[in-house]
Amino acid sequence: MGEMVQFVQRDLNAYQAEPIGEPLGAVIVIQEIWGLVEHIVDVTDRFAAEGYLAVAPDLLGHIDLTPYDGQELQNLMASPDEKTRLDAQPRLRRMTEPARTPEFAQWAVQALRDVVDGVLDRPGIMGRVAVVGFCFGGTYAWSLALNEPRLRAAVPFYGRFPEGADPSAIRCPVLAFYGEQDHDITDGVPQLTDRMAAAGVDFTAQVYDGVGHAFFNDTAATRYSETAATDAWKRTLEFIRASFGR
Repeated sequence: MGEMVQFVQRDLNAYQAEPIGEPLGAVIVIQEIWGLVEHIVDVTDRFAAEGYLAVAPDLLGHIDLTPYDGQELQNLMASPDEKTRLDAQPRLRRMTEPARTPEFAQWAVQALRDVVDGVLDRPGIMGRVAVVGFCFGGTYAWSLALNEPRLRAAVPFYGRFPEGADPSAIRCPVLAFYGEQDHDITDGVPQLTDRMAAAGVDFTAQVYDGVGHAFFNDTAATRYSETAATDAWKRTLEFIRASFGR
């Protein structure tokens, strides 16, 4: 459905899927740590099928993590065999370490803002831009919401709120999804909810019982939950439509 495009300002490639007819708005889809793999391409196509201009920036391409390598890493780390997962961890750390630096974070946030610039210039968007991100991308969905006042909605899936960030900088409603068994992230949700309320942010946290991290990723059989993913997709679409006033 889509094609690769380039945002020249940051030498950034992205997968872009067009809706049929005039778009209802734009959705920026931010990848997991695996990069621009088939799952992210599929989610981007799904948003286009719902009537949105959908763009998935290849942020991990900036550190030379190709979709092929990312897909291989994801497959290894999703293996039911513990030894396979353990053996793959050093390679995963080595290939993704450059994406864990302050310099990368600074570049990535500005690159995402450039994508917002690009989609806002498109006919029919009329200021309606949302961001949806997963894991690594969930954290960057938070980061974009903190740094981009033009966003109308943010939907981080199992993303960490950036350490030291001030929630009062957020100007759009936020719907965040979590797996109850993903304790490293989800255990902090009550405190995060209190911080959002104190800052006056329109924040909703949806925690799904009995599921863990990456429950939305239907290419990771050991983590995927069809029930939770189906409900989260429905809620995401309803939330974006309401935020766009459509």
